[in-house]
Amino acid sequence: MRKIWVNVDPYDKKMVTTALEGGADGIMLPPGYAEKVKALGRVETIAEDGDLRIGEDVVFFTVTSGADEEEIAKLSQSKRVILQCNDWTIIPLENLIAKQADVIAEVQNLEEAQTAFGILEKGVRHILFHPSDVMELKKALSLLRSTEQKTPLNVAEILDIRPVGMGDRICVDTCTAMREGEGMLVGNSSAALFLVHSESVSNPYVSPRPFRVNAGPVHAYTRVPGGKTRYLSELSAGDPVLIIDFQGNTTTGTVGRIKMEKRPLMLVTAAYEEKQITTILQNAETIRLTDPEGNPVSVVLLKPGDKVLVACEEGGRHFGHKIEETITEK
Repeated sequence: MRKIWVNVDPYDKKMVTTALEGGADGIMLPPGYAEKVKALGRVETIAEDGDLRIGEDVVFFTVTSGADEEEIAKLSQSKRVILQCNDWTIIPLENLIAKQADVIAEVQNLEEAQTAFGILEKGVRHILFHPSDVMELKKALSLLRSTEQKTPLNVAEILDIRPVGMGDRICVDTCTAMREGEGMLVGNSSAALFLVHSESVSNPYVSPRPFRVNAGPVHAYTRVPGGKTRYLSELSAGDPVLIIDFQGNTTTGTVGRIKMEKRPLMLVTAAYEEKQITTILQNAETIRLTDPEGNPVSVVLLKPGDKVLVACEEGGRHFGHKIEETITEK
């Protein structure tokens, strides 16, 4: 999950409130201002007297060449390391991450921030942003939060749909109003998740609930930030989940509420690259998968041959973390 710190040194109350309203994860401050910021909102403060203390918990490292790798990697084992550099091309970020170095890229503008999060997507997930003014900060936080990453999606072909009796089904109500083509990845196997569409579609039976994904039964997996999965039954208010559209654009949503109710269920079986993959969903007209064009497809209208979007990966999961291991799930 992305973390965005904002440098507000010298102190500027309007810059601080903009950072708070834009969802900044932390604010770097001059000495003596941490308590003032805490009075405005709950946020991590980075300062000599903050939650994270400069010099003790957080250090700056000026990168001059790739030869600094080992020292940075060693330093990052005990402290948060903010990398300062005028030339992004000499920072071997992928190598640092491979060495388990938790580094923070210092960026001066939106373009550099997008470079750190985008072109160098195998590198940092944490930046320290130096805004020049309030409008730049507002724009940067909005853009950087709107599309956090890409999730590769695949096209699977429906093979079979059949009722499987009653079970405990979970609706995930998020703090996000989703649009058509957006939903969450859910499935019986962490290696094969279906794009379950949000309830953002009008129908004759109930009003749209664009914040909701009627996701599946308690045992099902869903994708969450950090490249992990969790069981639907583990989620609770305040937890982060991934919201994904049909093009793979991915943002982080927050769970507002979980609803578990007994409902009739159906097993959906599909094929992707000669593999059979499955998910279980509530047997109701308002539950939908997503076709390759982003259109919601009601599960009660699904038929063999229909195409739907899935996210498939090799290997398996251990406590939600991806691992390279042969695991068979049926």
